[in-house]
Amino acid sequence: MISRSQTQAPLKVQRPFYPEGSQVCHTVLLHTAGGIVGGDRLSLDIHLHPDALALITTAAAAKVYRSSGAEATQTVQIHLAAGACLEWLPQEAIVFDGAIYRQDLQVELAPGATWVGWDITRLGRTARGEKFLGGEWRSRTQVWQQGRPLWIDPQYLVGGSEMLVSPHGLAECPVIGSFALIGQTVSPELVSQIRSLFPLAAFPSRQVPSSQASSSQVGATRLMSGLLCRYRGNSTAEARQWFTQVWNLLRPIYLGRSVCMPRVWQV
Repeated sequence: MISRSQTQAPLKVQRPFYPEGSQVCHTVLLHTAGGIVGGDRLSLDIHLHPDALALITTAAAAKVYRSSGAEATQTVQIHLAAGACLEWLPQEAIVFDGAIYRQDLQVELAPGATWVGWDITRLGRTARGEKFLGGEWRSRTQVWQQGRPLWIDPQYLVGGSEMLVSPHGLAECPVIGSFALIGQTVSPELVSQIRSLFPLAAFPSRQVPSSQASSSQVGATRLMSGLLCRYRGNSTAEARQWFTQVWNLLRPIYLGRSVCMPRVWQV
């Protein structure tokens, strides 16, 4: 259960749900302004008590609008006490052409704590033919445990830059995503299982018929204390579907429970 909650507009914490019973708290964050504009400063500070289990998501996709020059930022600080487990699974972010946006996420793990998180971003409103030709997108995720870095992941993209079209960058794919499990040991065999969840064409090293080729690519690798999965492609739905399959495979291992989809995703 939530022991203490303090919010200030435009952020709001909705009433928690317990679809898995009283041990796991599902919580939804709501951004009442409907979008993020240049100059906005969003800040979240989340603490989990010892052995607490929680899943946090958002009510809808985040929209980051074009800026006239000011940077919009979102800073998230997460502190997990011993034995706690947080599943940080926000819905995707749509970064409009011309947006200037920075997101910083820092997680502090006590011994025995586990953090699972994903981030899915679409650069430009591609359904309208929009490309990310101007602006900036920055993302920095850090996970620490007792002063030791477990995973630090800085990303930086400039609208209209070579990185967006280069095969060594996004290869003209407007959707990028990351899924990470930190605080648990992952075996090489489990990584192989995770890779097999995505179509074979996602792995260029494998020979598949050209008719089965996919423009999306994924990767999965072990970290010092966990696992990292990457996605680049054209569909936020595809990215979420693969991440959900990975989550479905991992959750019984790190939490001893099968996946329980947040009800807000069904809306």
